[in-house]
Amino acid sequence: MDPAAAVAAEEEEGSEKPPVIYTMENKPIVTCAGDQNLFTSVYPMLSQQLPRDPMEWRRSYGRAPKMIHLESNFVQFKEELLPKEGNKALLTFPFLHIYWTECCDTEVYKATVKDDITKWQNVLKVHSSVDWLIVVVESDAKKKNKTNILPRTSIVDKIRNDFCNKQSDRCVVLSDPLKDSSRSQESWNAFLTKLRTLLLMSFTKNLGKFEDDMRTLREKRTEPGWSFCEYFMVQEELAFVFEMLQQFEDALVQYDELDALFSQYVVNFGAGDGANWLTFFCQPVRSWNGLILRKPIDMEKRELIQNQEATLLDLRSYLFSRQCTLLIFLQRPWEVSQRALELLHNCVQELKLLEVSVPPGALDCWVFLSCLEVLQRIEGCCDRAQIDANVSHTVGLWSYATEKLKSLGYLCGLVSEKGPNSEDLNRTVDLLAGLGAERPETANTAQSPYKKLKEALSSVETFEKHYLDLSHATIEMYTNIGRIRSAKLVGKDLAEFYMRKKGPQKAEVYLQGALKTYLAEGWALLITHTRKQLAECQKHLGQIENYLQTSSLLAADNHLTEDERTHFCQEILNFANQQTEGQGEKVILSMHSFAQLKTLHFDPPNAVVHVGGTLSVELTLLSQMPIPVQVDQIAINVHFSIEKNSYRKTAEWLTKHKTSNGIISFSNEVVGFPLSRNNLPALELYEMYERSPSDNSLNTTGIICKNVHMLLRRQESSSSLEMSSGVTLEDGAHMLKCSNLILEPGINRITFRTQAKEPGTYTLRQLCMSVGKVQFVLPHIYPIVQYDVYSQEPQLKVEPLTDSLLAGIPQKVKFTVTTGHYTMKNGDTLQLSNADAMPILYHPESKAVIYSNTRERVSQSTLTIQSSEKITSIALPMAPAYHVIEFELEVMYLPSAPVVAMERENLINKDLHRKSKEKQKADNCMATVDQKVTIDCPWSIYSTIIALTFSIPFNAKHSLLSAGKRKYVQVCVQNMSELCFELSENNLKNSGNYTDLQLVPLNSESQQLIYSKQSVFFVWELKWMKELPPSLQCQFLFSFCPVTSEEQSFSLKPFIYEFQVENFFTLYNVKAEIFPPLGAEYCKTGSLCSLEVSITRLSDLLEVDKDEALTESDGYCTTKLMYEVVDNSSNWAVCGKSSGVISMPVAARATHKVHMEVMPLFAGYLPFPDVRLYKYLPHHSAHSMQLDADSWIENDNLSVDKNVDDQADSSSIRSRGSIHSTTSGEHKGLPMPRLQSFSSGQVFNSSTGMQILVIPSKDDHVLEVSVT
Repeated sequence: MDPAAAVAAEEEEGSEKPPVIYTMENKPIVTCAGDQNLFTSVYPMLSQQLPRDPMEWRRSYGRAPKMIHLESNFVQFKEELLPKEGNKALLTFPFLHIYWTECCDTEVYKATVKDDITKWQNVLKVHSSVDWLIVVVESDAKKKNKTNILPRTSIVDKIRNDFCNKQSDRCVVLSDPLKDSSRSQESWNAFLTKLRTLLLMSFTKNLGKFEDDMRTLREKRTEPGWSFCEYFMVQEELAFVFEMLQQFEDALVQYDELDALFSQYVVNFGAGDGANWLTFFCQPVRSWNGLILRKPIDMEKRELIQNQEATLLDLRSYLFSRQCTLLIFLQRPWEVSQRALELLHNCVQELKLLEVSVPPGALDCWVFLSCLEVLQRIEGCCDRAQIDANVSHTVGLWSYATEKLKSLGYLCGLVSEKGPNSEDLNRTVDLLAGLGAERPETANTAQSPYKKLKEALSSVETFEKHYLDLSHATIEMYTNIGRIRSAKLVGKDLAEFYMRKKGPQKAEVYLQGALKTYLAEGWALLITHTRKQLAECQKHLGQIENYLQTSSLLAADNHLTEDERTHFCQEILNFANQQTEGQGEKVILSMHSFAQLKTLHFDPPNAVVHVGGTLSVELTLLSQMPIPVQVDQIAINVHFSIEKNSYRKTAEWLTKHKTSNGIISFSNEVVGFPLSRNNLPALELYEMYERSPSDNSLNTTGIICKNVHMLLRRQESSSSLEMSSGVTLEDGAHMLKCSNLILEPGINRITFRTQAKEPGTYTLRQLCMSVGKVQFVLPHIYPIVQYDVYSQEPQLKVEPLTDSLLAGIPQKVKFTVTTGHYTMKNGDTLQLSNADAMPILYHPESKAVIYSNTRERVSQSTLTIQSSEKITSIALPMAPAYHVIEFELEVMYLPSAPVVAMERENLINKDLHRKSKEKQKADNCMATVDQKVTIDCPWSIYSTIIALTFSIPFNAKHSLLSAGKRKYVQVCVQNMSELCFELSENNLKNSGNYTDLQLVPLNSESQQLIYSKQSVFFVWELKWMKELPPSLQCQFLFSFCPVTSEEQSFSLKPFIYEFQVENFFTLYNVKAEIFPPLGAEYCKTGSLCSLEVSITRLSDLLEVDKDEALTESDGYCTTKLMYEVVDNSSNWAVCGKSSGVISMPVAARATHKVHMEVMPLFAGYLPFPDVRLYKYLPHHSAHSMQLDADSWIENDNLSVDKNVDDQADSSSIRSRGSIHSTTSGEHKGLPMPRLQSFSSGQVFNSSTGMQILVIPSKDDHVLEVSVT
């Protein structure tokens, strides 16, 4: 119908009938009094202009403002239209009263118009109506016809004075409304604005009063006599008004509040807190014709509610029809389907809570008709593309309708084999009678819900057709939207239908599909129920193997009762014990449902056995059958393989790579079994908030599961019923068997024993149990289980008992003889070749211990050792094959070669600086020596060579010390081991046998203790009478023994350290002196002091002086030296020249002095600056060393040239140890000089360690004192 509202009251007919409501066709009523012809002339333009512009409607209680377009139903004013006291109808309420006049004559106004307006207002006052407006229409045509009329304003003023004293805005002027002029348009705009404003004011006021009255009525709901039906009609009136104003959302809220209020009362009734008015809705259900959604309002059901004669279904049907209409106006058809599904389920529960009497099948009919009615209503307002895209919203209704049609079919006997009987037919007639006559709006529809239900219940064939159509459509929809579980559930119902119809072939497909899904997701109860159905189906189809496999699964299912499990187990045993002609083929079934392999235990535990040994395998089986089962045979199929590599695995290697306890556990999870809910990952729940982007207010909140994909994922795994073909067990040599066993329910232990024959790896592949004609097979044993049989060659291993062997002290060495396949006989010996540096120490109490291959001690015997000059013979005890003989001997390495060190201090090697860290690391490690021993074994014609590594416990180094011409040799001995030693008989010898050389020891004690990682120093003074050669060969030696060892019967050889001392004569003495300024007693900071460096030759020409720096003229020899003054501690600033080259006579007591100025930078006792001395060699000197980068940085203050004779000065001041760089281009292309350092001891600096007192200046504000 068209959305318009009319209150039918034609004045001409004088009808007295009450107004009739035609659903949402209402508009707000505005009455028109006065000149009706005038209003009729302006009505077309008024009705067109009024809704054109929206108005903002501001409501109370903080509700958001809305923009609405106002429309009105203009009717002639009659007193009957004014509301009477207590009338709550808003649809027939006139919101505004307008009086129309175009009077321009004062006389006419006084004679008729004034009295007419007075009567009109008096009637309004009687009914307390204050919403009125007087419209004065001005016409230019009347002005021309009446020349003696007053101006227009006079009439308007009179009306305002007479009727609008306090509300002058209630009188408006409309100028020439029928003309098309700007003045007329302005007049219209002002009039329409005023009209809209007054209408909104009236709406707000009257609706607010109505809502207050409605709330007051609702608050009285706890009082006796309160009626929900009366309150329903009141709040629905408010919904009608919102709908009239096209505020469909607000109208829907009213119905939702009524829905929630009624639902709460029903819930309270179920909890024992019932209201009296609910008894009206507890009437027995006599009509179940479903929802009516094809017209905006169901007047019949509304009258029943108004008269308090409606049943629960009537109220719910009417309420939902109104919600459905508003949702469709709001273009939310998919919410209709969602609400409909909730309504249908809630109604079923509410009927139970209210204990309403419902005939069997009546509720199913009502739900079925309602589902189809909702679906057809949605199809009527949406196109096919929208419906297909939103199947997820409607598929629930399809599924519910299918379920209810199935229930009706079972109830009316349409699914039984023999068809419906007389009782079923009578029930069908009663159900169809409760539907009543078909409604007129669907009478011409071919596929109306009424016709579908009536046709489906008419015969078996039509029911099957409709039920299959609905089921297949529902399954297809569920599948398309990805709801596979729901599709499988409908498929199960369809399978049950096919089984009732004797069609197991079609039923099996749906049952297998459902079972596959349930297995993948672990729904244990659903799996059990589906398997029971599948077992019945397979039995009817004669699928023996599949039926037996399903029966074994059900017999092991703890969700069944003991009787059910025993029944399925007995089915298997009955088939297994059947007597058949001939041997026949055996049925092979999967073992995982019959029994589970829990653990496997090897003896020996490492699952390694030698050829001829015995191995036992103990299986722990969990029988899942409810009764004891006689098992003919249990067999393990073993796969034998030989290593491809040429070597054979040794018992030691196998032992290290095997489990220690010999127990292998197997997982309980088997492919095809339902996953335990405990094995699923834990729920990862997080709070979720959604806020408004505009004001950040909270819109929604909830909980979200982030790992739902892990919990509900579908696994396309193969069904457990699919047994791989070709799983057979062949009788062969590699089989482990046990026969005639009784498998009790629960844990069973079965032991297999086998004797190893051929070496190799044996893998346990399959496990098979034979019960009559049935074989239960575990096709793959996982994890992989293996045992190894080995044939081992005899072996000898020699290893120290400590981390490292130390030279010079007795050390224990362990001999391990693995006999392998060789049997040790009496007289078998080990022949060891003797070495002078490593004697074998024999103790009479030495023992040899014999172990089995499992490390069990077998026996012990005394070890017999005979030693000759070249060979040591060790007699081995008798031992069987595959045993181990262990014994210990003491050996001692006596190092014969001394440790040698060369004095190379005169060579400045660049690599020493780069490798300093590596040398430090190497110095912390002990030197090692390998000692090889040849051993002849009785089982081999070849000799075995072993190497023992001995570590030298000491590290020795020496240094040369000088005091003028006196020389001293210091030797440092460092203990690198973890032991403590006692040193004795230390001595330093001259290897050159120089009689004029004396080595005077300065060591006080003859015996000293040296602890781990500590050092001991020895010092000798060198004294000679005649000139010695430039190089001396020295040998340092001492005896040592561990502090913890007892007195040994053998003699210890000394530790020997040989070294060489070169160029040890003192050639030059360097002395520095610092003098304060003239007239001053002390040096002061910041003042220049005098530095005198004196270089004195201490000896005449020696062999070491004869190099290319030496020049000879007339028997007078000179050499060139370079001096350098450096202060690395930054205490002095060297002013003037700090280095230079001098010609030094090669003669005793020859002296050269150098003067320069230095400035102390700090106060206190300051050490003297360093004075360094070098040999200055020509650039072509072969024995000199090219200065590396570091050397040039230290000496780059010297400008050199090949023609320089004396010196090159550095005129810049050195401040705080700074160094000036020589320009690299200054000597580009020129040969550079060479500098050679003196050997240690050749230059003696007598000023080393000297200090001088420096006092601060008097004007220093900050005192800096250097303390050394």
